[in-house]
Amino acid sequence: MKHHTIVEILGDGISAELSESVHTVAEVLPCGLEFVEMDLSDPERERLGTAIYDRAEELMRRHHVALKYPTATTRESPNKVLRDRCRFAVIHRPVCSIPGIETHFTENLDIDVVRVATGGTYDDAGRRIGPDTAVSLRVISRGPSRHAARFAFKRAMVRGTNVVSTSKWTIQRETDGFFEEIVDQVAEDYPAVEYRRELFDALLAGLIMHPGRYGVIVTPNEYGDFLSDAACGLIGSVGIGDSASYAFDDDGRVELAMFDPAGGSAPDIAGQDVANPSAALLALANLLDHIDERDASVALRGGLMDSVAQGAKTRDIGGDLGTRAFTSEVIDRMRARLPKA
Repeated sequence: MKHHTIVEILGDGISAELSESVHTVAEVLPCGLEFVEMDLSDPERERLGTAIYDRAEELMRRHHVALKYPTATTRESPNKVLRDRCRFAVIHRPVCSIPGIETHFTENLDIDVVRVATGGTYDDAGRRIGPDTAVSLRVISRGPSRHAARFAFKRAMVRGTNVVSTSKWTIQRETDGFFEEIVDQVAEDYPAVEYRRELFDALLAGLIMHPGRYGVIVTPNEYGDFLSDAACGLIGSVGIGDSASYAFDDDGRVELAMFDPAGGSAPDIAGQDVANPSAALLALANLLDHIDERDASVALRGGLMDSVAQGAKTRDIGGDLGTRAFTSEVIDRMRARLPKA
């Protein structure tokens, strides 16, 4: 059995229940996961100040892989602080329909949203010019855009799908146009992958009408933020999506990876055994794939999908199971999918 060290970043609200679900699943995996805990909850952030981020960054750089739970945004956004400190360049959001979850959207969706993690208009809070006008800078940088494009094409090769780059390059000619130039240049290195551009507004409509035309979508920061949540809404809940953030070395290799459920800390349901751990377990499955534990990753993801499809669901998606009971159902089905020793 191979063993891996994972930095576990604890947060607020339902964080403890998600962590319990992850640990319960990890105990029956065919690999050893050693979790190094890092408490990034709001009380600890208030007590320790910026020193807490020094510790989190040091652990992540030492062990290279982290699993993070939701944190409350109070004095600052922990996600943004970690993104800046660890120089995360790419955010990956896989979004696929889950049989057994009722939605208004009847088509099958299976896409990867690859988002530049920096720039756009998010890095500049803007400023007021007089009483009636406000402005902000829009920033597109070559390095993160190139990393996102390469990640997208490599992902498409693994999945056997196309790559679609999207922005508003006809309007934001210099910034979005620069992003599209970078993706075009990277595309030349992947001639076997089908590639096209689509304007962002047209892509939103196309995704709803013809979702099968999309595989991997690569896009600047804020477009990816909007698209990820919209896509999760189509499959039934923003709370069932997982996310991964990547930092790269000078040669384009991943040097840091952080996996997390995309939803919030949900303090209103914390401690009640009603939280849906699906996003945290999907984040764990994505992490397992990243550390080359692919059999475990496939079994966990499949076990979760089987549970929901067969009616073993938490209350938020139409079932009656609590967090622990749902986790148990996933484990039973995951075990059935694991290769026999």
